[in-house]
Amino acid sequence: MVKKVSRILVFASGSPFDEEVVSLACDIGHDAKASVWVLYVLQVPRTLPLDAEVPAEAARGEMVLQQMEQLGKSRKCKLEGGILQARDVGPAVVDEAVARNVDLIVAGASYQEHYGSPTLGGVVPYLLKHSPCRVLVYRASQGSAPVGANA
Repeated sequence: MVKKVSRILVFASGSPFDEEVVSLACDIGHDAKASVWVLYVLQVPRTLPLDAEVPAEAARGEMVLQQMEQLGKSRKCKLEGGILQARDVGPAVVDEAVARNVDLIVAGASYQEHYGSPTLGGVVPYLLKHSPCRVLVYRASQGSAPVGANA
């Protein structure tokens, strides 16, 4: 028997592809009457303390979340968002999934090639290996904009 989805986590990276990924999460959330949590991970370089203030990146994260919240409203989706500072995106998403006890992570992956073969980047394989819940991967079509450096 398939477990009902009541909490969905989707991470946004600030790419144009975010709208497609969040829309998919909203569609799933709407059908299942689930809540959707959009996470923007502010990646802090190892040269800075983890709690360092990075105003430009924080402002970008706020802008991305506002756009995603507007998208959620337009799709009649119970959507909220937050920013998390972390060293690496994958572990931050998994930790947030555990903390929020989510049933599903929706992850976007741009079409990338590494030495001529398609690759999922770094974040998606990490989520597939370490996630405590189901992971739905939505891959962009060839030629679409990259999701992010690690996605």
